Amino acid sequence: MRTLSWLLAFGLTAAPGRIITFDNEQLGKTPPEWTVAMTNHGLAPRWEIVKDLSAATQPYVFAQVSADPVSDRFPLAVFNDVTFRDGEVSVRIKPVSGREVQAGGLVWRYRDQNNYYLARANAIQKNVQVFKVENGRRVSLMDPVRHEIPSNAWSILKVSARGNHFQVFMDHRRILQGWDNTFLTGGKVGLWTVGDSVTYFDDFRVTPR
Repeated sequence: MRTLSWLLAFGLTAAPGRIITFDNEQLGKTPPEWTVAMTNHGLAPRWEIVKDLSAATQPYVFAQVSADPVSDRFPLAVFNDVTFRDGEVSVRIKPVSGREVQAGGLVWRYRDQNNYYLARANAIQKNVQVFKVENGRRVSLMDPVRHEIPSNAWSILKVSARGNHFQVFMDHRRILQGWDNTFLTGGKVGLWTVGDSVTYFDDFRVTPR
């Protein structure tokens, strides 16, 4: 008991994780615990619950369904219920369509629509890359890693973050890691798309540590 009290006093116990399957949400709506935002300009984002019987957990998934080929248009859906500095966040991702780009990603340590970290998977370019978005400007933190991202099929994207160190996994395999000191305090986590990508997401999991 004394040990538990000491851990609580110093904030060393692990925060409970959250698993969001979207299957109890209202079709055609943005779930209430999510906030829609966008970096830069273009057609307004449209995040809504859609039906997809190919999902691992059926019948519903969360989707960004508006398409606009502006290359620096970044629609965001931010999860309001968790503050995240260190831990893991993952999601199943399915790039559905996009003439210019078919991509989606995970956002962590989100401060606002112009400041956050991003891990992005791109089905057309067949690569995964990590960026920081600072003052609305997307800056690559390292060269992209080539990896097959299938269109119209599901993959699992995961980020593990601790201090200034991050690791990115695709389908449970670590494919890159790096370090950056720009955003070292906690922030929100969320989902991201780009340009004319229509992308589906499911089984969003976040575990702060």
